[in-house]
Formats: sequence, structure tokens, C-alpha cells
Amino acid sequence: MNYLAEAFAWLASPTNWTGPLGAGALLAEHLWYSLVGLALSALVAIPVGCWVGHTGRGRGLAVALSGGARALPTLGLVTLFGLLLGIGLTAPMLAFVILGIPSVLAGTYAGLQGVDRAVVDGARAAGMTEWQVLTQVELPLGMPVLLGGLRAALLQIIATATLAAYVGAGGLGRLLFLGLKTQQYDVMLASSLLVIGLALISEVVFLTLQRMATPAHVITRKEPS
Repeated sequence: MNYLAEAFAWLASPTNWTGPLGAGALLAEHLWYSLVGLALSALVAIPVGCWVGHTGRGRGLAVALSGGARALPTLGLVTLFGLLLGIGLTAPMLAFVILGIPSVLAGTYAGLQGVDRAVVDGARAAGMTEWQVLTQVELPLGMPVLLGGLRAALLQIIATATLAAYVGAGGLGRLLFLGLKTQQYDVMLASSLLVIGLALISEVVFLTLQRMATPAHVITRKEPS
């Protein structure tokens, strides 16, 4: 039996995209969960990463905490928070934030620390305040790497968001668990394809943003003559 062909046939049927439990609504819900999780991760990690990258303090602690958070089991986090906080979106959203923070934090401080120190020292010598150095020099020049951190975090959150349905929330995980429960493997595969498609689209968007944020002279230097 060709489950892949059946999955594409399921996706091609308009009736499977309508209604509150249709693929369209669940896809939008999944994307919303992912973007909110990324925004909350960025709200926590970017200020901390800016402080670490600008001052050079606490880098060892930031690296250790980021590495430890990356090692946390995703399903274990969702299950633990589900038991503590109950059914709903709060538990998986907290897991999304915790899993997204390491990549955003690493991308932020690495981006700032990668800025040429001569440029930073020149900005200070020109009379810029530390805040101006951070916002007008380090952040713009470090933005491509920071966006790379956001890109990696969003990919992980998109994949993890399928587990939201495990504790009673929505998203594409509903189709995945429904297909598993009813042994409709075409539905399971269709859900997986939608998650993969969402991840690929996020990759293209962030790669485009990184390209736009990269200074022209850096792009020229990287391109073959």
C-alpha cells in the first residue's frame, strides 16, 4: 500500500481542509503556536544575549545553560508541564519557550561577539555611548547570526509543536495522534508532510532575511569572482 500517494490524495481533498478540525485550521493553529513560542523565547533570550555579547560577561554560564537546555527531552518536558499545569496550551508553550531559548541566546551573543572589535572600538572613540554602540553598531552587524539563531529555534519549535495535542491543545499534532489512534496512516503522513512544509517555508523566509541583513561588502567578499 502506497501511504505517500494516499497522504497526497488526502491533502488534495478540499473536504479535509475545512472546519475547525480541518487541515487548514490546524495548520494555522500550529503556525500560531510556533510564532508565539519563538516570540516569547526571543523576549527572554535576546536581552540576555545582548548583555553577554556586549559585555563579554557570563559567556561560560550562558553556554552551559544553553547546552543543558538543548539536552532536555522534548516529550518529557511537555509531559511534566502537563502534569503540573493541566490540560491546555500553557504546558506545551512553556516547553516551546525553554527549547527555543538556547538557539536564540547563542545566536545573539555569537553575533555580537563576532563583530570586528576595531569597528566597536572606533565607535567608542567617536563618542558613542555603550547603548549606541550596541544598537547602532553591534546589533546591525551581528543581525545575520542572530537571525540564524531565531531560524534554528523556530525549526525546533515547529517540530515540537506537534506534541501540543498530547496534552489537549491543537495544531497538526491532532491529525498525527488521530491517525495513530485510528490506524489511518495516510492522515499521519499527511500531518507530517504539513509540518515538514511549514519548516521548509520558515527556512526560506529566514534565509532570505539573513541575506537581506548581511552587509553588501560581506556578501561580495563571499561570492566567487
